[in-house]
Amino acid sequence: MLIRTLCLVVYFIGLTAICATTEDPGTEITGLRCEMLTDPLGIDVVHPRLSWRLKPGVPGARRMAYRIMVASTREKLDRDEADLWDSGRTEDRGTSWYITYGGSPLQSKQQAWWKVKVWTAEGESSWSDAGYWSMGILNYAEWKSTRWIGMDKAFPWDSISQFSRLSARYLRKEIALKKKVKQARAYIMGLGMYELYINGKRIGDQVLAPVPTDYTKNVKYNVYDVTAALQPGTNALGTILGNGRYFTMRQDYKPYKIKTFGFPKMAMQLDIEYTDGTHEIIKTDESWKLTADGPVRTNNEYDGEEYDARKEMPGWNRPGYDDSHWLHASYVQEPGGFYEAQMTPGMRVMEEISPVSVKARGKGKYILDMGQNMVGWLQIRVSGNTGDRVTLRFSESLTEEGELYTENLRDARVTDVYTLKGNGEETWHPTFVYHGFRYVEVTGFPGKPALENFRGQVVYDKMETTGTFESSDTTLNSIFKNAYWGIRGNYKGMPVDCPQRNERQPWLGDRATGAYGESFVFGNATLYAKWLDDIRNAQTPDGGIPDVAPAFWRYYGDNVTWPATYFTVADMLYSRYADYRSIKEHYPFMKKWMRYMEANYLREGLMTKDKYGDWCVPPESLELIHARDPARKTNGTLIATAYYVHLLQLMTKFAGIIGAPDEDVRHYRDRITEMTEAFQQRYFNTDRQYYDNNTVTANLLPLAFGMVPDNRSAQVFDHIVRTIEQTNNGHISTGVIGTQFLMRTLTAYGRADLAYRLASTTTYPGWGYMVANGATTIWELWNGNTADPKMNSQNHVMLLGDLLIWYYEDLAGIKTDPSHPGFGKIIMNPSFGCGLDKVSATYRSVRGPVVSNWSRKRGKLQWDITIPPDADAEIYLPAGSPDKVRVDGKKLHTTGMVYESKGEKIIVKLASGTYNIRTTY
Repeated sequence: MLIRTLCLVVYFIGLTAICATTEDPGTEITGLRCEMLTDPLGIDVVHPRLSWRLKPGVPGARRMAYRIMVASTREKLDRDEADLWDSGRTEDRGTSWYITYGGSPLQSKQQAWWKVKVWTAEGESSWSDAGYWSMGILNYAEWKSTRWIGMDKAFPWDSISQFSRLSARYLRKEIALKKKVKQARAYIMGLGMYELYINGKRIGDQVLAPVPTDYTKNVKYNVYDVTAALQPGTNALGTILGNGRYFTMRQDYKPYKIKTFGFPKMAMQLDIEYTDGTHEIIKTDESWKLTADGPVRTNNEYDGEEYDARKEMPGWNRPGYDDSHWLHASYVQEPGGFYEAQMTPGMRVMEEISPVSVKARGKGKYILDMGQNMVGWLQIRVSGNTGDRVTLRFSESLTEEGELYTENLRDARVTDVYTLKGNGEETWHPTFVYHGFRYVEVTGFPGKPALENFRGQVVYDKMETTGTFESSDTTLNSIFKNAYWGIRGNYKGMPVDCPQRNERQPWLGDRATGAYGESFVFGNATLYAKWLDDIRNAQTPDGGIPDVAPAFWRYYGDNVTWPATYFTVADMLYSRYADYRSIKEHYPFMKKWMRYMEANYLREGLMTKDKYGDWCVPPESLELIHARDPARKTNGTLIATAYYVHLLQLMTKFAGIIGAPDEDVRHYRDRITEMTEAFQQRYFNTDRQYYDNNTVTANLLPLAFGMVPDNRSAQVFDHIVRTIEQTNNGHISTGVIGTQFLMRTLTAYGRADLAYRLASTTTYPGWGYMVANGATTIWELWNGNTADPKMNSQNHVMLLGDLLIWYYEDLAGIKTDPSHPGFGKIIMNPSFGCGLDKVSATYRSVRGPVVSNWSRKRGKLQWDITIPPDADAEIYLPAGSPDKVRVDGKKLHTTGMVYESKGEKIIVKLASGTYNIRTTY
């Protein structure tokens, strides 16, 4: 029997290319179409991992075996000539999600086509259509003759200061092709950012490329298939270099804190294969021409971009342009970091939105409202006279008088300026900056601007939206929407803390648990796999990990809770995506950090170094930024010790996954015992049955990490409940650290109703309070509208904690079994009694879509479930008797399904498929 439900996926470290099939009435797979998350070009992983999905359609489908063929040409693959690798039939029951390529060694620029067939209990599939990838430049020596070019100086119209102004650099070169081109690829490193053109055509749809790194440690190159862009005869290559993170926005300013790298530069190879089998490589050298006297007069991530259309150079990136007045590019020093293929898709314009209003403010000034705090830029359409200047200033909110409020942006000037050339309608948006904003002040616009003159272009890393959530509570739904907008806005080749002020840094602590929640909403595996590399590269030789990575700010403060993100993100990638390789690659560096911390700060079983405490605890007064009341603050050593025990537990898990030496496991377990005992002795009040000063966080962390003796857990939890219900009147009192474990722990101990109350309240403090006060993203401060506003970012995600995890795992019941990572087994145990009447959630896992839609009314429950192929599930039903359960209209005991009664719940085992379940309780 032929299975016609196969989907092909190619997976590499930090890159997944997904292909999906269209189903045909026949018995073979037809119409396979690639639905790439990123082009699989320039892969520099010598052992890529391959994977695929079974398309939903055959209930209970789970693969039992597979066969993979990999060939060096499409023609060979079509003839079943697997000259690179033929796995043969390999027994596998879907437990190994990623299959490591095991064929002939792959060479630089090697091309590979592959296909797969699988066997399930229903039989054998046909071959999938072909997938494809190509290798990048694997050896540094192959770049050696490619020189970095640029100009290591400012031009007369530039300025180098705390508020630097540096114009974009334009480079060009003409080449002659005398043969017919079979294939051509461009390998480019353009720092800080670049746009590439061939014969006037922009190559690729990426923006703000490449993704940022610490350029002294590693530099990302991008690869493009440019075959179609080349033409017989003369061709023009052109690039524009923006400043990005390479030419740091604040030059000669706090050099002890802010890392600087140098002036923009580039290195590129154009690899051309001719139809006669010969090759030619065009490289960057001193024959390239350069000017900085183009239309982009300055570009600065904090301050904005200025574009003078009168300075445009028509045809500069086409053959025949007169560049005799341009300078010759200079050879310049290379950045210092190792060259690596960019294994993430990079950023794109992912959505466009229209403004909702434009209001005149007098004297040619208008305020534009986008209706949503967004991240990206504004595209304008304008007609006017030569020299007219349209100035755009951005902000997240307005003053009471209706003007832009910009104090919270600190010294970021966030201003774009467009000077018209005066030739009919002109359309423009910036190239090398982005803004976080809802409102735009428009001045100098010729005539009266209308809504149709503006479009907001939303920019973030290209990735799939994997999750949806809706409930019967409109506040919960609004919080989810705010989280969605906030999360994606802060994906900028790395996760940053905020997108608007003079910070925009990849703080580790913001994502310790947040990355896990985000993974339900976005396919963020490649972004976070890349970020783990950034963290590793930022580690000091003796083992220290900074609070910001890449370390654009030199914040090596030595604490536990911020570096802990290195561990928790690796665990997230394993749990969500079954990616064990990230754990294997980073385990030695995690171990190095732990030895460093223990050697320097472990004293008598306690981790004595903490830096931030439970950051951003709701203060006692709406006017305060940080709490002053000692009763609200949690001891830093308590936090550091408890969190370190949590990391020891993760390292014990990691050691088992990768097969680390037994002595590693013994060390972790001994440390857990030692530190737990010391913690209990130091902080537990045996008379009152709580920890230290009885804050929610002080009691919550040991409870969440299993450090509380079993006979004391109920009493400790009672103190948490009493503090929330009585002391705080049903409001949250935790900061960044406690909130990471709050909602799940309340639910695990039977108080999902209290978690729901915390989430849905619209009075201070809480996420609902933000919604009730007009927020369209997540604030940095619980009281961001009343504390000193200049200290509040209105687009932060660090306070989400475990809220989104709770949405999906505890409200919708979409949770992977820890022993079956990547949703091989799904535990569906929603909190039906939390107070909601309805929850509808979807999640596209690595194995396929998971759906959980439930509603309850008058003691009746209806639950629609979808389990993806290659997975099964255990569902928990609030029915005292199986006689009350109907599955697809049939009584449970007649379906042949395996089930058991446990307390007041019925646990049913489901294979993959779609089910309608009804019960009374």
